[in-house]
Amino acid sequence: MAEQHIYRVVFANQGKVYEIYARQVHHGEMFGFIEVEDFVFGERTTVLVDPSEERIKSEFANVKRTFLPMHSIIRVDEVEKQGVSKITNIEGSNVAQFPIPVYTPGGDTSGSGNK
Repeated sequence: MAEQHIYRVVFANQGKVYEIYARQVHHGEMFGFIEVEDFVFGERTTVLVDPSEERIKSEFANVKRTFLPMHSIIRVDEVEKQGVSKITNIEGSNVAQFPIPVYTPGGDTSGSGNK
């Protein structure tokens, strides 16, 4: 039987840091995006329910796969077992990073737009 990989994907979104677990992570069909699919969430077999995990689980409830911009990815780790998915606030700064393109159209590196 083939080994099941689990990936922890940590990314920034609207002033918050998301940590999710998925079985498949790869470069997407859309340029500049990472594709994440086959999400893994904790089982409801325990009596204790984590509200932060329930929040992220409801946010991704009907999502088959998601495309994350490369510049929002903080890290991707292959892990041996699943942890708790969560959403946390970005601490220590009130300045958000402005999204910048990875590549400029037309290959112009001078910034003037002239060829």
